[in-house]
Amino acid sequence: MGRMAGHQDETGTISRRGLMLVLSSPSGAGKTTLSRRLLEVDGGIDLSISVTTRKPRPGEVAGRDYHFIDAEKFDTMVRDAELLESAKVFDHCYGTPRAPVDAALAGGRDVLFDIDWQGTQQLRESARSDLVSIFVLPPSIAALERRLRSRAQDSDEVIRRRMATASDEMSHWAEYDYVVVNTDIEQAFDDVRAILAAERLKRERQTGLSAFVRRLQANI
Repeated sequence: MGRMAGHQDETGTISRRGLMLVLSSPSGAGKTTLSRRLLEVDGGIDLSISVTTRKPRPGEVAGRDYHFIDAEKFDTMVRDAELLESAKVFDHCYGTPRAPVDAALAGGRDVLFDIDWQGTQQLRESARSDLVSIFVLPPSIAALERRLRSRAQDSDEVIRRRMATASDEMSHWAEYDYVVVNTDIEQAFDDVRAILAAERLKRERQTGLSAFVRRLQANI
């Protein structure tokens, strides 16, 4: 006769390695809105706080939205391999500090990245097994321009530059694991959450699965 499973095995808790969830899109297509909403409702994911050499925009807070640093400090971090990825976008530099991401993944927490295709390529080269990438597309170019103007954060010249580069940015969609068209923000958000839920359940990320199954078998 088999033994009954002990109470200590009934929680179903399985250790796992965290993942890197990347959201990319042309400026104004919705990646930042989706990122903020995901952080509000999901306690298992942390935002990777990038460093940048640009000045804060209205409402941005140092240490919450970005770590604002000067060009000299940025160059030092690149030289000392302290960044997982880095890129120059619209005359400013951006990068992802390595240490906090490594610590989060090892501790079983997921890390959210709001970065462009250049940064995603670099992450893919250095951490492909940890990476889950989503590209967010606008439903139309007209909608993209409306969203950029409704933010009221950029000058007409900056908006023209962002629109001019949108085609190049969108040409990288096939490099991503998933593509979400942001016609409706609620549906787009549901799609992102579904992707995250499925990726968390992948067998290779559940590092404690073998031990869990052995405990189950031992109690039969």
